[in-house]
Amino acid sequence: MPETATHPRLRLSALAAAVTLLVATRLLAAAPDSFLARLHHHVTLASTVPENGDQNPYAIAVAPVSVGKIQKNDILVDNFNDKNNLQGLGTTIVRYRPGDKSVALFASLPRDLAGCPGGVGLTAAMAMLRSGHVIVGSLPSHDGTTATKGQGCLIALSPEGAVETVITGAHINGPWGNMAVIDRGDSATLFLSNTGFDVGAPSDDAPVVHKASVLRLDLALTPGKAPAVTRETVIGEGFGEQADKGVFVIGPTGLALGADGTLYVSDAIGNRITAIADAATRTSSAGTGREVTKDGLLKRPLALAMTPGGHLLVTNGLNGQVVEIDPESGRQLGAQWIDADKAQTPPGNGDLFGLALTPEGDGLYYVEDDMNTLVLAR
Repeated sequence: MPETATHPRLRLSALAAAVTLLVATRLLAAAPDSFLARLHHHVTLASTVPENGDQNPYAIAVAPVSVGKIQKNDILVDNFNDKNNLQGLGTTIVRYRPGDKSVALFASLPRDLAGCPGGVGLTAAMAMLRSGHVIVGSLPSHDGTTATKGQGCLIALSPEGAVETVITGAHINGPWGNMAVIDRGDSATLFLSNTGFDVGAPSDDAPVVHKASVLRLDLALTPGKAPAVTRETVIGEGFGEQADKGVFVIGPTGLALGADGTLYVSDAIGNRITAIADAATRTSSAGTGREVTKDGLLKRPLALAMTPGGHLLVTNGLNGQVVEIDPESGRQLGAQWIDADKAQTPPGNGDLFGLALTPEGDGLYYVEDDMNTLVLAR
C-alpha cells in the first residue's frame, strides 16, 4: 500500500522519534468502556524486511500453538511488495518472537508457484491454525499493478514454512482481506474476501466493479496431510472493488467474527462496516449484508479486529487512525492516532493495514507500511 519505499536498514533513532510522535498525537476514545482509551504506549518491535528486501507488511497472525519453527504467541507478518517496492510481488513471511525479541524468516515462497494462477504476491489474508498449518492468500502481479494481476490462490504451509498445497477455484480470485477463523482442531472454517473479479488496469477513472465477495471455506485437518477443502460457500457478494495506481486495489479488507456468529466486513469503497448474519451456517449469500455504521470517523476502513468486550477496531486507509465501534448500536466510540507520519497527507495516509490483538487481549499489534515495522500498542 505505501507509495514510498523504505530502506531495509532502519535507524533506531528514527523509530524512537516516530513512536514518540505517535504517542504524543494520539486521540483517545471518550467512551468509558473503550478499548482504545486503555492504550497508552506504542512500541516499535522490529523491522519486517527480510534479507531479500521484501517490504510493505500486510497480514498479522498470532500463533496459537508451538509447533515446527513456531512458538506459541509468535507473530507472523507477510510482505506484499518486493525489494523494488512493486506491489503483488512479495513472497516472504517473517516471524517475530516476543519472548526474546528475535526476528527470523519463516517462509520464502517461489515467485512462480505451480498451481497458483499468476504466481505469488502475499496479501492480508493469513491465519495460523492449531494444527500448525499457516494459510496465506496470494494476489499476484508482474509489474506492480492490476494490469498484470493473476487470479491468485490460497497457499497452505507447514509449520516449517514449506508449501503443502495450493487452493484455487472459481470463487477464489484475489484473496485479499484479513481472514476470520473458526478453529476446531481437526477442522476449521475460514472467511476471506476476494477483490480480483473483473478488475482491470488502474487509471484515473477506473470503474468500481461490484463483484467483490466474501467466501466461507470449510477445511478438514488430518494429521500428516495437507488441509483439504470440504465445502465452499459464497456468503457475501456485490461489494465494490476498484483498481488503484497507488494502493493496487480497493475492496473489502477486514473481516471479524462476533460471538453470535455475525461476520463483520469493512467495505472500503462504501466507507462503511456491514454485517453478515449466521456466517458459519448460512447456505446462501447475504449480498453486502446489513449496514452497521458509515462515514464519520471512517476513512476507507481496512483491517478489522474484535476486542474481548465485543467492540470492533478498524484501521483507516486514508489517515493514521484506528477507530473503535460498538457493533450492536453502530456507534463510533472514538479513534486513536497510531501513525501520525506527516510525510503523508493526511498524516499516516496509506500506512496501516494488518491488525491483531495480543493473546491476553490487552493490547494491539499493527504494522506500519511507511516504516516497514511491527508495532505493539498497550
